[in-house]
Amino acid sequence: MKAQHYREMSGDELESKLQEIQRHLFDLRSQAVTEKLENSKAITNVKRDIARIKTVLREGK
Repeated sequence: MKAQHYREMSGDELESKLQEIQRHLFDLRSQAVTEKLENSKAITNVKRDIARIKTVLREGK
């Protein structure tokens, strides 16, 4: 998702989205360990989304 989309969300929505994405990252990492991950780029994309959300939260949302 784009950072602009995250800026339109409220602080509570961002916190819940952050938790959801972090759980998804955990699932992707466990798939990578068991060699069932088909798209290794997905981990990078999820980490970038986490960084975007944290940046928007830090901006003062």
